[in-house]
Amino acid sequence: MIQSLTIQNIVLIQQLHLQFHTGMQVLSGETGAGKSIVVDAVNLILGGRADRSLIRTGCEKGSVEAVFDTSGQEKIAQILEREKIDYDGSTVTVYREMTAGGKNVCRICGVLVSVSLLREIGAQLMDIHGQHEHQFLMDPEMHREFLDRMGDEAFRKQLEKTALSCREFLEVHRRYARLRRENDQKQRRMEELELALGELHGAKLKKGEEESLQHEILRLRSSEKIASVIRSVQEDLSLNENGSSTLEKIRHASVSLSSLKGYGEKNGLAERCESAYYELEEIVYELHRMLEENEHDPLKLEKAEERLDLIRRLERKYGESVEAVLQEQRRMEAEYEQLGCLDDDLRDTAHEHKRLLASYRQESGALSAARKELAARFEVQMMDQLKDLGMEKTRFQAVFAETQNEKKTMPQPGGDDRIEFMISPNPGEPMKPLARIASGGELSRLMLAMKTLETEGNGVDCMVFDEIDTGISGRMAQVVAEKMGSISRRKQVICVTHLPQIAAAADYQYFVSKTVEKGRTQTAVRELDREGRIREVARMISGAKGSDEQAETYARSMIEASERQKAAWDAGRKI
Repeated sequence: MIQSLTIQNIVLIQQLHLQFHTGMQVLSGETGAGKSIVVDAVNLILGGRADRSLIRTGCEKGSVEAVFDTSGQEKIAQILEREKIDYDGSTVTVYREMTAGGKNVCRICGVLVSVSLLREIGAQLMDIHGQHEHQFLMDPEMHREFLDRMGDEAFRKQLEKTALSCREFLEVHRRYARLRRENDQKQRRMEELELALGELHGAKLKKGEEESLQHEILRLRSSEKIASVIRSVQEDLSLNENGSSTLEKIRHASVSLSSLKGYGEKNGLAERCESAYYELEEIVYELHRMLEENEHDPLKLEKAEERLDLIRRLERKYGESVEAVLQEQRRMEAEYEQLGCLDDDLRDTAHEHKRLLASYRQESGALSAARKELAARFEVQMMDQLKDLGMEKTRFQAVFAETQNEKKTMPQPGGDDRIEFMISPNPGEPMKPLARIASGGELSRLMLAMKTLETEGNGVDCMVFDEIDTGISGRMAQVVAEKMGSISRRKQVICVTHLPQIAAAADYQYFVSKTVEKGRTQTAVRELDREGRIREVARMISGAKGSDEQAETYARSMIEASERQKAAWDAGRKI
């Protein structure tokens, strides 16, 4: 159960701290005072959407903190142990902060956590019924979900098995559909690949070939210029205007310098000249070879240019470089091979598709059988709850839609069943869709009955109702008040209400008011003592800002009657 709630800078609330108790407690106040702000704050700490519009105007951030008594709640202990969060076994503190800049901070027992974990923990701490669930109840597509919430652990396991089977089937189904599409296009695609691969295989591209060709073409195009330079150098080295060669002169210099050794001159110059002679001689031979190799060859140039042109054309079709073209060639080869094996893949996948579909149908069938058993129990339980709520003559059914022509639908995580709630409010009248004939008051009571059954089954010990009394008044309001009072003997109940009957049935009451201070509107909440409760219930009866003596007398009698009823319930429980 929730012990306390601290709100800072949320909508009209600047700062608020509330202490909660066991039993039933209500929040009341004039319309527009901000009663539902408290419920919005509770939604935040349970992992609801952090809408920045909830931050009080002019503030950089807003926050909500709640303290829960979780003694004996094994699921919460298991989750916290799994997440390695220290836990004393009795108290959990939940904190949520959001900033105007979009930052979202969640903490459990002081440890920073994700919103998903906050939502998982929140589902075990409180069950909130907001006004939007009335709308969901009017939508037949949501009725199966309402029913499934009532299932026990075994039912939930079967639901999970069906969802897993569905996911496995859909994964193969998508692959099977893709293979069938590919098979339809197989022949055309293989012909396309054969043409492309024939062109690439014929080209026999090699990595680095493009650069080599560019150098070769440049050399061939410049062969005459190269030859001219080589001849010039040959002439410089071999002959001068006197008819003697440079090599002969260096050779003669080496011999002359060697003769100096007889005079004791040892400077090594003769050896260096001799080395230069042999080096230049090698250069002359190399120049001669280059001249022979660089002979102008138009045919060779033409072939090189044609080869480079082919490479460039293939690059435009298959890649930006030779390496990219070769990579695309390998990919197409793999695709061609895969298409060649497509018949085998298609056959194997079809077999797996059929097997997984049969597995899903089996799990879905088991789920449907379990769901029908659940629906039968649910119908009986709903009739009991509606009897308590003054609808003892109403018949309620969860009707399973028949599959037309036995045609199965595409597998769904929740199974194949389509369910719609039907009611007959009056004896002798046929069953009709709830969404078409239920009044606002009937919807409120149906919703209360469902939430009562759901909470009894899920182990959550705190229920929050945000104006569940929509569409009811008079005697029916008293019936709903008594039902909620009865629930509060087993669960903590927090209710936002505008009905005096429900307020009078509470154990504790909080008054929500709106004031303007220093030009700013603020919402405040204060817990009422007994006399304050009498005056507030009297105000709710009279509908005025104040209350007269007659209204207060009636309010006192309503509260006292509720206290006697609760004492009788408690005494009966003890017996």
